[in-house]
Amino acid sequence: MALNTALSGINAAQSDLNVIANNIANANTTGFKGSRAEFADIYAVTGLNLNSTAVGSGVRLQDVAQQFNQGDIQTTSNSLDLAISGNGFFVVNNGSGVQYTRAGDFQKNPNGYITTPDGAHLQMYKANGAGGFDTSTLTDFNWVTAQSNATATSTITLSSNLPASATVPTNAFSTTDSTSYNAAAPVTVYDSQGGSHQATVYYVKTGTNTWDANLYVDGQSAGTQPVTFDTTGKLATPTNGTLAFNTVNLGNGSSPLTLSLNVTNTTQYGTDYSAGTIQQNGFEAGTLSSIDIDSKGVITAYYSNNQSTQIGQVAIANFANVQGLRQMGNTTWAASTDSGPAVMGTASVGQFGSIQSGALESSNTADTTAQLVNMIQAQRDYQANAQVLSTDNTLASALFNAVSR
Repeated sequence: MALNTALSGINAAQSDLNVIANNIANANTTGFKGSRAEFADIYAVTGLNLNSTAVGSGVRLQDVAQQFNQGDIQTTSNSLDLAISGNGFFVVNNGSGVQYTRAGDFQKNPNGYITTPDGAHLQMYKANGAGGFDTSTLTDFNWVTAQSNATATSTITLSSNLPASATVPTNAFSTTDSTSYNAAAPVTVYDSQGGSHQATVYYVKTGTNTWDANLYVDGQSAGTQPVTFDTTGKLATPTNGTLAFNTVNLGNGSSPLTLSLNVTNTTQYGTDYSAGTIQQNGFEAGTLSSIDIDSKGVITAYYSNNQSTQIGQVAIANFANVQGLRQMGNTTWAASTDSGPAVMGTASVGQFGSIQSGALESSNTADTTAQLVNMIQAQRDYQANAQVLSTDNTLASALFNAVSR
């Protein structure tokens, strides 16, 4: 009996060493979660026959329990490297089904999809067009390569000061005669195809506290609108602060351009002319320049025309019993009856941890000190059980020798 008991101890120690060896082997595996060998004693009799003289029959490996404690987070220079700080798993689809991982070393494939190193597609919730995300459906995260569409300018906003001391020009207004106007404010505007054009507002004083605003686009007149101020220098008309101008046909195949001028913050004080701020709401077409993922997993695309758009949100999953997840290799897991179904959500909400872009979660066995201590203990267990085998064999040999005499 002692031989079998010692043999079970050797097998248990060997299993323990196998688990420890796997932990150490994956010390540098991104997102790896170590395991712990758990053992149970063996009795050859049933519970009804237990008594104070019952001797156990050895040990058996009861479970290899996964340990999901947090690994260290290391920063990187790659914006597609993602780490979860806290609970949750990234959701990936390898074409055969959904799996879950803590390894965020994602990359872009030739078709623009964001994948794991072995090709599984990272899953996200698509933007719903209303400022939120459709969390009812998972979709592959695709790095948007289309251009940001051009938008024609419709409003120019000017915050200027026109000098109250300005005199009324004696010459009839002409864009080519600088003495025929008091101030000019140039600004670049865009047509429906994203082409740029030079717009200029020419201010001409017409009397006490009264001015004309003349708008020209590429030398074409878009009309003239009056602007008046009260005795304190504040805008009196237009009362809504907006000047509407005529439509200009640019003749380049784009839609005719209709512009309005927001002069709400324009003043007439005794100081010199000041252009202040000049803004317009159009922009040219742009190409994708970068992707940003924030702590909530919101994916924002930035374009070369200084525009941005939210294209989705990284999906996060969690489980009632993470130790019940089925290991699939490549640092991925699948749901099982022991783990329960995936609880889907988003980062930084409720039970889910936050996402850090430009970072990776290290293996939680990266600090090998504890593993080496466990290895020493397993080695001693193995040696002790081997010594029991040797001792029992010696005793058996002595017995056989005595009987044979």
